[in-house]
Amino acid sequence: MEKDWVIVYSTDKPYQAELIKRLLEDHDIDTVIINKMDSSYGTFGDVELYVKRDSILKAKKLVKEFEVE
Repeated sequence: MEKDWVIVYSTDKPYQAELIKRLLEDHDIDTVIINKMDSSYGTFGDVELYVKRDSILKAKKLVKEFEVE
């Protein structure tokens, strides 16, 4: 992963990462999902959501608002 991408969210639920990815993209924030879950069992590891460093504050605010709902 390039240096200017930072993790903004991590979960063990891939569908939740996809929801947050769409939320951030709706607010013009570029996002990348990296699935680090074990492919054999699907219960180990996380799905991580990355954004560009210059969008981190806006992204964290949106993630926090999403989690409260």
